[in-house]
Amino acid sequence: MIRITSIALTFMFYGIGLAASAADGPAAPASAARERALGADDARLSWGPCPPLFPPGCQIAVLQGDPSKPNADVFFRIPGGYAIPPHSHTSAEHMILVSGELDVHYKGRPPVSMKTGDYAYGPPGLPHLGHCRSKTPCTLFIAFELPVDAAAYPGTIP
Repeated sequence: MIRITSIALTFMFYGIGLAASAADGPAAPASAARERALGADDARLSWGPCPPLFPPGCQIAVLQGDPSKPNADVFFRIPGGYAIPPHSHTSAEHMILVSGELDVHYKGRPPVSMKTGDYAYGPPGLPHLGHCRSKTPCTLFIAFELPVDAAAYPGTIP
């Protein structure tokens, strides 16, 4: 497995900048966290490109927390037809599909087709990939337990 350390750094920079909004300002540190309610199409979200592991078209918006620290929440958005390459995370990830239809395949498990509102749990270290099978974008809410990272998985996901 190839560690992509620049991904953790990229998420750290996004944690500083992408959570900012014109109305709310930057996301508050966990010790000064405040309430917020945001939809995936909220104009206050700041979307930026995903780390280099993911092909162009992938976008991330940090909702809460600092991705270089535990317990960050993000929106992850990909265009219709987009293929998420095989990868894994040090952290577990808790996901809810907010829009679109997404096929998710964890190594050693059968693929699962998610529809809007569906929940998925990805254990730490388990390689997986995905495919937005809808024509419209797929948006996932993802809560990470540990600092956000990603590692390219060079093999196939049977």
